[in-house]
Amino acid sequence: MVQNAAPSPQNRYLADHVDRLRYSFRRLLGEDLIDPTLSDVAAAQALYEAPFVVVSHGTEADPIFNYANRMAQQLFELSWEDFTALPSRLSAELPNRAERAQLLATVAQQGFIRDYAGVRIAKSGRRFTIQNAIVWNVSDGAGTPCGQAALFHQWQSLEDDDEPGRMR
Repeated sequence: MVQNAAPSPQNRYLADHVDRLRYSFRRLLGEDLIDPTLSDVAAAQALYEAPFVVVSHGTEADPIFNYANRMAQQLFELSWEDFTALPSRLSAELPNRAERAQLLATVAQQGFIRDYAGVRIAKSGRRFTIQNAIVWNVSDGAGTPCGQAALFHQWQSLEDDDEPGRMR
């Protein structure tokens, strides 16, 4: 279980949780989520401060987000406390939730999926697409399921007056 306090030096940037994300990503995709030469705490800090989005949710019947790096918090316009209290299904608009549920079922069966794209919604109601997302199952070292996570580097606002590209 992830602590409710935002990642910080005091809680080692939630290094234990980030270790599960890293381990699962490496095992399933054969790639590193973050520089593998970093210590556990340095890797956890680097992932929290990364210029791309990483989020995860647990295994509850209605999964709740249990991790959101700073870029995710900015994009979704949520504080750590609000993010980690949010059922992950609410990150998608109601019409897109069935598609999202199907995606998560596919990931549960296959272990991961690449090149996912979908529409998400920020706290303000601003809609944006995510592109080329990787979604994967998260487990601990013993193989016990811990939830699912997503990583994406690309998103685009669906608002008419915004330019496409990455939010900065």
